[in-house]
Amino acid sequence: MKYASILLLSLSLTSGAALAGNTEAGVGGAIGGVLGTMVGQQVGGDTGATIGAGVGGAAGSAVGADRGSRTEAAIGGGLGAAGGQVIGSRVGGQTGGLIGAGVGGAAGGALGNAYGDGDGGRREGDRYYDGHRGDGHRGDGHPGLALGHKKHKWHKKYR
Repeated sequence: MKYASILLLSLSLTSGAALAGNTEAGVGGAIGGVLGTMVGQQVGGDTGATIGAGVGGAAGSAVGADRGSRTEAAIGGGLGAAGGQVIGSRVGGQTGGLIGAGVGGAAGGALGNAYGDGDGGRREGDRYYDGHRGDGHRGDGHPGLALGHKKHKWHKKYR
């Protein structure tokens, strides 16, 4: 049984890297899913194992994900680990549930991290981008609300 756990963990870790390019969120989802399944199995049986796999996969994926993609990775890791645990336990019992939670958490976390690319189309660089430059200019040539000493070049009464 000791060697089966080592084989299970190594298989889960490599499956996340194979299914998607991001290894950190995949590894976190796999470890979280497997550990959550083991703890949940001891506490609450089959239902506890499924809930533990979901919570562990979500937490592990969020820890390993990029800063802007943690929500997507957590959702993917949690759903993947819980679904993998249910399918794996139906096919292969308790060991199958552990393998399914690891593979599902790894795949879900890595795919969720890759899906949520961190910007959402709302950022330009590291600053929040709302369509304005942020230096008082509106983009139509008017200097904006600030820079009052330069407004005489814009208004017609000073021309």
